[in-house]
Amino acid sequence: MALRTEFAAALNQAAAERGLDTTEVLKIITESIKAAYRKDFGGETEEIEVELDPEQGGARVFKDGKDVTPDGFGRIAAQTAKQVLLQRIREAEKGVILGEFEKRVGTIINGMVQRFEGPNIIIDLGKAEGVMPPHEQIPGEHYRLNQRLRFYIAGIKESVRGHEIVVSRSHKGLVEGLFKLEVPEIGSGVVEIKAVAREAGTRTKVAVSSKQAGVDPVGSCVGQKGVRVQAVIAELGQEKIDLIAWNEDPIKFVASALSPAKVSGVKSDIPNKIAFVEVPEDQLSLAIGKEGQNVRLAAKLTGWKIDIKGANLGGSNESEEAKEAREILSGDIKPAKKTKTTKPKIAKTAKKTTKTVKKVAKKKSASPE
Repeated sequence: MALRTEFAAALNQAAAERGLDTTEVLKIITESIKAAYRKDFGGETEEIEVELDPEQGGARVFKDGKDVTPDGFGRIAAQTAKQVLLQRIREAEKGVILGEFEKRVGTIINGMVQRFEGPNIIIDLGKAEGVMPPHEQIPGEHYRLNQRLRFYIAGIKESVRGHEIVVSRSHKGLVEGLFKLEVPEIGSGVVEIKAVAREAGTRTKVAVSSKQAGVDPVGSCVGQKGVRVQAVIAELGQEKIDLIAWNEDPIKFVASALSPAKVSGVKSDIPNKIAFVEVPEDQLSLAIGKEGQNVRLAAKLTGWKIDIKGANLGGSNESEEAKEAREILSGDIKPAKKTKTTKPKIAKTAKKTTKTVKKVAKKKSASPE
């Protein structure tokens, strides 16, 4: 059989345009011709060999060392070979693209919302499509067609449609990647992100440290007039970000992690990694955070369980509200899974404790000294 020489030129062009290895393309052609021969002139399991001349675009079919290329095989074979070839090239091309994205897992990429498939959102990543399932979306964030955003490449997974590139907006790696893009000191390695604790859509705590004397890691991330951190916040839809100075001393690190609350003191159970934190009464609700979020994120950031109480809790004049707060906080505010009963109790306790503080302050201001 003699294939047209233009066909050989087209194959070389296809390999170049799609970034495929020429040897791989020739292998695909050979398999395509075998498939064409078996379909019309032999059996599906018949052992044959094909010799391909990439320069001239010619091919011959051999069986047991004999040339068995049929007359009139050229046109049928060329058409069949073309169909199989295109399919195999698409598969090889997809494999090359997946290989590229496998190397980029854990990095940030620009993308555009292309379409919605049920709860999943399909993202145009340029050479390929990514899928963003519900658990990778930021709670409360609204997406629209053609919206351009930055995404975290979470991984490659197998599905009924083959391999899929999974992208995320809720992963803590997105925050880390955005800071790397916005803060040159992180990109150069002078400032290092040590830990990230995130509850997507509401609040994130980021612990940073400096490898160079005189460089303020928190200040570097904030930027002049807050321009750097504000760029990250804008990309995340106004999610609050607490930048924490990392410290090798776990006691100091736990105290810093509870920012913006001020801590009176910290005692530790080092073997069990439990920190017993005391804060002023007027800082208790701030230290706990809404529904326990602040202390919960601090626990995730540090890797320590945190038992927090107000400075006057446990005393003889302890109120019922304060006693309830002590009982709840001593056992429930830990980096464990949230329960349905914990949330309302913490929120209620924080409000009651705040009310108690206000009453005490009012009495003090009213009594003469």
